[in-house]
Amino acid sequence: MRDILDIRRALVLMDNQFPKQLQAAFRGMERQANPWGVSPAERMKWAEGMPVTTIDDNPEPEVLWWVGCAPATDARAQKTARAFAEILNAAGVNYAVLGEGEQCTGDSARRAGKEDLFFGLASANVEILNEVKPRRIVTTCPHCLHTLKNEYPAFGGNYTVIHHTQLINELTAAGKLRLKRDGLEKLTYHDPCYLGRHNQIIDAPRQALGSLGASLVEMPRHGMGSFCCGAGGAQMWKEEEHGTERVNLSRFNEALKTEAQTVAVGCPFCMTMLNDARKDLNSEVEVLDIAEIVAAALEK
Repeated sequence: MRDILDIRRALVLMDNQFPKQLQAAFRGMERQANPWGVSPAERMKWAEGMPVTTIDDNPEPEVLWWVGCAPATDARAQKTARAFAEILNAAGVNYAVLGEGEQCTGDSARRAGKEDLFFGLASANVEILNEVKPRRIVTTCPHCLHTLKNEYPAFGGNYTVIHHTQLINELTAAGKLRLKRDGLEKLTYHDPCYLGRHNQIIDAPRQALGSLGASLVEMPRHGMGSFCCGAGGAQMWKEEEHGTERVNLSRFNEALKTEAQTVAVGCPFCMTMLNDARKDLNSEVEVLDIAEIVAAALEK
């Protein structure tokens, strides 16, 4: 993959050759600090009506929640953010978010070969984070996790970064979440590439579902041998090249063969791609983030 990234960087930076569909995402990251092009002033709209604390009001939280561009700006992914906020509040976690000060990690820019754009975003984010000095960072997006944890050290940013399913497991083990353990139908879980294969976080999402007493059935390709949703490598921002079958349809068909009623995910990109496949196939199978599934099981 590093060879592919180097080739992309050369094409983008030296030859100005890249799919023109990526221009909108690049422009959004350049002007609004997120690939959706949403104004930073709207970064906290997802939390309206919820007691979500920003770093300005709580400068020394136990956990800094890096919400991410998708959960902050995409209408579907915002439901995941609200669900995770419910979980954190129910468990009494001392957390804060950066609010309007949070911007894109630059993951999509780097994957697409736009290294100068990634450099600017990463440098600015490291400056902010080093001022905040977070004890731990939790993300609801594996792409944010991978970039913050593995790529920001090269920019002087060394942080302890975990995925939201890992924190959910901690809270459950500590007895801080009261969860109903009935009423769940059969589930299957799709491993996001940047959570499983890239960061070896395989067990935590399954343990989170197991804490609910869920009946989990695996797809043939899972864990370290899982299959992409089709959005990785900045593919999220462009149409795929023609082939025998669209990647997200291939993956969703695998999920359908398990006869599960729900496909659980742990990534907003996977959420988008598998939901698109569900709509294309007119399927009644639900696609839900693990945070949504856990939040729905909270005893009120």
